[in-house]
Amino acid sequence: MSAAADAVSGAARVRRLVLILLAVVTLIVLVSVLFAGTAHADTAEPADPTVPTAPAGPAGPSGPDDTSDPSGGVSVSINGPNDAPNGAIVTLLAVTVLAVAPSLLLMMTSFTKIFVVLAMTRNALGLTTVPPNQVLAGLALFLSLFIMAPVLSEINEIALQPYLAGDILVSDAFDLGSGPLRDFMLAHTREEDLALMTRAAGSENPETTAMVPLTTLVPAFMISELRAAFIIAFVIFVPFLIIDLVTSAALMSMGMMMLPPVMISLPFKLLLFILVDGWGLIITALVSSYQVA
Repeated sequence: MSAAADAVSGAARVRRLVLILLAVVTLIVLVSVLFAGTAHADTAEPADPTVPTAPAGPAGPSGPDDTSDPSGGVSVSINGPNDAPNGAIVTLLAVTVLAVAPSLLLMMTSFTKIFVVLAMTRNALGLTTVPPNQVLAGLALFLSLFIMAPVLSEINEIALQPYLAGDILVSDAFDLGSGPLRDFMLAHTREEDLALMTRAAGSENPETTAMVPLTTLVPAFMISELRAAFIIAFVIFVPFLIIDLVTSAALMSMGMMMLPPVMISLPFKLLLFILVDGWGLIITALVSSYQVA
């Protein structure tokens, strides 16, 4: 028992010693912090206020790209070095052309006629979603680029490149660039459609085709394109319609009136279309319709 009591008393003395040491260390730290704060407060002095800087005068022109105006305003330079168009203006025009490109593609090129003919061919075959619209639109787009390549090349040579080189103004570039496009649309627009749109606008008949405004020429061109597309579609529909009639008559003669004729006639339509190379004939006819002798 005496040994156990000695061990307990020894442990108690050790704990008291540790507590005393912790208290001494804490007291030393507190005294150091207090004295350090007092010394810092005694030695720190307020800084002198900073003298404000006087405002600088306006800077003079720094180079050819400076847009400052001596009168106090701001001017924007349209032309860059060597009378070439400013890069910002060229970027703005490019973004504008990209924004209106779908409308120009539909109204002033061969895209509408080609796409309508391809869609009508798909309906004549009895197919609703094959080929899909994306495929037909892509084929119509590249065929339009193929047909319009001479016109686009001429616009690039006489209008775009001279404008980028700084030889002509933007207004002259638009006038020169619209010339080849106007000639293309006039070559494929009927006079009846031009007269129709002229009467609808309440204008007098122009003396020459060069005096026809674009606001009259563009809708007349679209009407002529739609008319030609429907004529081609009618010619395509006739042989497939004959196949449908023959198939329906054969099914009725055999008493199979509950069987849809489309299921029987579709393979024969596809077989006929493959044997005559239908896609090749249609594309050849479309491209040939834009060749002016």
